[in-house]
Amino acid sequence: MDLRYATSPEHVPGMDTDELRRRFLVQDLFADDEARAVYTHHDRVVLVGVVPASAPVTLPTFPEIRSEHFFDHREAGIVNVGGPGTVTVDGAVHHVDRGACLYVGRGARDVVLASTGAGGADGPARFYLFSAPAHTAFPTTLVEPGGGTVRELGDALTSNRRTLTQYIHEDGVRSCQVVMGVTRLHPGSMWNTMPAHTHDRRTEVYLYVDVPDDARVVHLLGEPTETRHLLVANHEAVIAPSWSVHSGVGTASYGFVWAMAGENQSFDDMDGHPITDMR
Repeated sequence: MDLRYATSPEHVPGMDTDELRRRFLVQDLFADDEARAVYTHHDRVVLVGVVPASAPVTLPTFPEIRSEHFFDHREAGIVNVGGPGTVTVDGAVHHVDRGACLYVGRGARDVVLASTGAGGADGPARFYLFSAPAHTAFPTTLVEPGGGTVRELGDALTSNRRTLTQYIHEDGVRSCQVVMGVTRLHPGSMWNTMPAHTHDRRTEVYLYVDVPDDARVVHLLGEPTETRHLLVANHEAVIAPSWSVHSGVGTASYGFVWAMAGENQSFDDMDGHPITDMR
C-alpha cells in the first residue's frame, strides 16, 4: 500500500512535474494476480486495483488500515474495467461484468475477486475499488452494466457531450459516503468536465479508462487561479482534493470512473469555475 499524505493548495506553486505526479497521479495500480493499493489522507480514501489473471485474488486487509478485515470500518464501490469476472462476498457470488458496479458495505469479511473469461477480447477482469470509512452497514448491491441513473450532459458544440451514469449515490445504491459512477464521452467530444468545478466538501478521484496507448488525457488540477496539469495514460488515476479543480481534455476518445467521499452525497454540491476566470 502506497501512502499519500494530504496537501494544501499552498504547496502546488512550488511543485515541479515530478512532485505533482508523485502526489496526485496514481500509476501502476493494476498488476496481474495481486492487489495494489493507494491510501490518501484526503478523506482517508483507499484505491485498490486487482487483476486476477491466472487465479482468484483475495482482498487483503493491508496493515496500514489497522483492522482485522478490510471492511471492518469501511465500505467500497468496485467497478470492473476489464473482462468478465466475479466478486464473492462472504460466500455470495456476484457476476461483475465490464462496466458493472458492486457496492460492498461495512462488515464484509471475505472478499475474493476472480476472472471468468480471461481469454476474451477484454482479457482478465480488472477490478477498481474505491473505499472510504463507513459508520454503518448497507447491503452489498450489484448494478449491472447500463443500470443506474443516467444523465446526459454537455454539448457537441463545446466538445463535451457525455453520458454520466450514477451507480452509488443518494438516490441510487445506498452508502455512508461513497458516491461513484462512470462517464463516457460521445464521438467527437474530448472535454470531460467543462466548466471545471471544485467540491469543497469532498475528495474526488478520476480513473481514466479506454485511453489508446498512443493517446493521453491532459488533466487540470490545482486551485482555479493556480492550475497545473498532468499527462495521464490508460488505467491511471488522479486524486483531486476538495480545493482542486478536476477537468481534462484527451487526444482521443476515452471514459473515466469517478468516485467521491467526504461531507455529503449531493452530486450537485459543487462550485463551478468558468474557464474565463481560470489561470
